[in-house]
Amino acid sequence: MAFPQDRLRRLRATDGFRRMVRETRLSADNLIAPFFVMEGRDLRQPIESMPGQSRFSVDHLIKEAGEVHALGVPAVLLFGIPARKDEVGSEAWAADGIVQRAIHAVKDRLPDLMVITDVCVDEYTTHGHCGVVRDGRILNDETLECLQKMALSHARAGADMVAPSDMMDGRVRAIRSALDGEGFDHVPILAYAAKFASCFYAPFREAADSSPKFGDRQSYQMDPANLREALREIELDLQEGADIVMIKPALPYLDVVHAARETFNRPLAAYQVSGEYSMIKAAAQQGWLDERRAMLETLVSIRRAGADLILTYFAKEAALALHG
Repeated sequence: MAFPQDRLRRLRATDGFRRMVRETRLSADNLIAPFFVMEGRDLRQPIESMPGQSRFSVDHLIKEAGEVHALGVPAVLLFGIPARKDEVGSEAWAADGIVQRAIHAVKDRLPDLMVITDVCVDEYTTHGHCGVVRDGRILNDETLECLQKMALSHARAGADMVAPSDMMDGRVRAIRSALDGEGFDHVPILAYAAKFASCFYAPFREAADSSPKFGDRQSYQMDPANLREALREIELDLQEGADIVMIKPALPYLDVVHAARETFNRPLAAYQVSGEYSMIKAAAQQGWLDERRAMLETLVSIRRAGADLILTYFAKEAALALHG
């Protein structure tokens, strides 16, 4: 029996060969670690639906952020859990708000760690929606002013980058205009450009206490069925001044990540969201998956689809695994 000359298994035979011809590389440089920061001192509250994740007071946040930074992770993303909420989420732009104080503290202790801040009012509003509500409707243009104030307060506190996640139309242009108008033209925008109305956010909403008190978010987050619309959203955000664009969630939308990579020659991020994280954790706890392998395989798949950056709750564990 004649064999073909091409025997692809030759270069799979040893770890050395496999490493030499590996097409997709994953490193700590590709990762961004999200954190939930809360009021108080010496507090670390485990999040039941996200095993291994916690809400941190600022003093513990500094410790945790320092550990991921020491492992080579270049940036963290901060979500705030305020002590007080109101109808418009005014704590989101308070000069002494929880995220603003966290930014100051992290930049004071870890000046080389990049601090990115989520810009959205859902964690700060009594109704849990991502915008101003009137007569049961989420108002787009009125929300833009809130987002401008929030982004500016983060920039004043020392944030390296702001990341609007609300999915209001025109928010990137509004934030870019506000930042430039106050001398923060150097602060980039990471836009949640294609954020789908996904069931995979459920554990996050427990973590951040941000579930809507009525209705859902389908009138502003994207229909999971739409790929072409996602590319339109990304294009519009780039036209409005986004420096990096993000697709969220990641694993159920790898086709969107790939299409965006093929279409746009810009830095591209994907968010491996809470539900993706929790599924792997839950399956591993049952002994159904090898957690380390599942973690790395999914992260590599996101890179292979075309993402330059991955926001993931596995950032610390992945960085440790990649260090060997």
